[in-house]
Amino acid sequence: MINTKVLCHSSIKIEGEKIIYVDPYSIDENYGDADYIFCTHSHYDHFSKEDIEKIKKENTKLIIVSSSENEAKELVGEENVTIVKPSCDYKVDNIKFSTTYAYNINKQFHPKENEWVGYIIEFEGVRFYIAGDTDNIPEIQNINCDIAFLPIGGTYTMDYKEAAELANVINAKVVIPVHYGMIVGTKKDAEEFSKLVENKEVKILIK
Repeated sequence: MINTKVLCHSSIKIEGEKIIYVDPYSIDENYGDADYIFCTHSHYDHFSKEDIEKIKKENTKLIIVSSSENEAKELVGEENVTIVKPSCDYKVDNIKFSTTYAYNINKQFHPKENEWVGYIIEFEGVRFYIAGDTDNIPEIQNINCDIAFLPIGGTYTMDYKEAAELANVINAKVVIPVHYGMIVGTKKDAEEFSKLVENKEVKILIK
């Protein structure tokens, strides 16, 4: 049985036989339970050394982009770091995943040339799509997954209207809004997003 949580902002925890974190941020205790940590890009609210320290344990595997490489190796050791770039397939231990593009179209917070990513993670029979900080870009229109985590806060990413447009074209059973409630965006954005999404279950996990 998989338990999925959005801890805050874009910080996601997926618990099954192994424990996966994505973009851990503002972690409230020293859990020391992460088997795998995926970070979509190098901004402080997605690659946080302080928060990785709170959740890592011996032999935690850290999957990151090249701009975080040196810091990642200091955190968990070179042998436990996997460097990724967009639109590639990977396998770490028994975890298969692929990367997607994640970038801004009409703003410069997340340039395409940085090669930052989203992830599609296959875990215990479920395909999780974590979009990362992105606009509604051409490369992600045909995503096929069970659960999609989409940023809705605007300013640095899609706003809730743009995210709903993406949610309505991808093949996902459940859509979970993220990237709101702390730095940008509000719960009201999540509620408005939910109203615009058609034929999919929307779960609002940030209260």
